[in-house]
Amino acid sequence: MIFCSLYSGSSGNSIFVGSENAKILVDAGLPGKKIDEALESIGQSPKELDGIFITHEHTDHIKGVGVISRKYDIPIYANDSTWCAMESGLGKIKEHNIRVMDKRTTVEIKDISVKSFNIPHDAAGPVGYTFFSKGKQASVATDFGTFTEEIRDNIRDSEVILLESNHDIEMLKYGPYPYVLKRRILSEIGHLSNEDCGKAIVDLFSNGKLKNLFLGHLSNTNNHPDLAYQTVINVLNENNIKVNVDLGVAIAERHRPSNYIEF
Repeated sequence: MIFCSLYSGSSGNSIFVGSENAKILVDAGLPGKKIDEALESIGQSPKELDGIFITHEHTDHIKGVGVISRKYDIPIYANDSTWCAMESGLGKIKEHNIRVMDKRTTVEIKDISVKSFNIPHDAAGPVGYTFFSKGKQASVATDFGTFTEEIRDNIRDSEVILLESNHDIEMLKYGPYPYVLKRRILSEIGHLSNEDCGKAIVDLFSNGKLKNLFLGHLSNTNNHPDLAYQTVINVLNENNIKVNVDLGVAIAERHRPSNYIEF
């Protein structure tokens, strides 16, 4: 399988997942041109995409979806609640490209199985995804305020995971956001902090299959890549997990493709 974060952060998100035969996007939260450029920079053609899987309807996850679907005649997969919430913002989508899936289901795209699972976030029907192909497994789980048992059970056997590490709690508390927004981010349906991300990684690592972990969806206002990385590393060190020996940990970058991995 191929896994690559094209863009990750509060300003826009998109992930490429590929296999020998299938090519998939998870979200397209930037202009279509930016998605095209990112795919081409990693040697992939947007014309060959087999589908776009949507995690939820927030703008930083769907901004370029309609444009890409229309330009290349690509199916869009999302659950009914998400479709209802985002459809008016996508523009005209061809009927055969509207693919409605259940919140907890598995969809087959050539030689990749895509399994969706619920996540706690303040959106209509937010989900994460796990991808299976020929014994390999990868997961995307961002935009959630609590690391739930359902999330853990659906991603714990993955070798590669992109996981939420959205904010530093102190930066958020003393930062410029209004109180209502701070409270939303810190809630159980908000976003995961750096420290809680580290704790989730410890839990996942105990299963023994995780090889590469990417810290994603960092806030531009309430976080910094170095701070997110070091906070997570501190938690792992406290639990005797050696980074780059036991586990690879890296930041999914905001403005360019990163973390390209074949496994």
